[in-house]
Amino acid sequence: MKRTRPLLPATTHALTALGAQIAAARREHGWSATDLAGRLGVTPALVGRIERGAPGTAVGTVLEAAVVCGVPLFSVDAEELPGVAELARARLALLPQRVHRRRIEIDDDF
Repeated sequence: MKRTRPLLPATTHALTALGAQIAAARREHGWSATDLAGRLGVTPALVGRIERGAPGTAVGTVLEAAVVCGVPLFSVDAEELPGVAELARARLALLPQRVHRRRIEIDDDF
């Protein structure tokens, strides 16, 4: 059975904001939800869920919709995303691959 937990308010706001940006960009292009769905290879109902910020939508599909509509991701244009990804991978390479829980030293010497 699938367990769900409530999303943090910031997550809900981010989903709503991105969905609204996608909807606005789609309309600015003069595309219907069916037009965008055809470009994405999904149903118009899924486009509606993306634009409403439904949390169960696959992140890859939402990001694809944003790129197709020209919505900037990570505050950069689509052409700059490979550089952003490379910087993130370089930063990740500098960090340890495994994270160990820090032991809390208890001073019980009274």
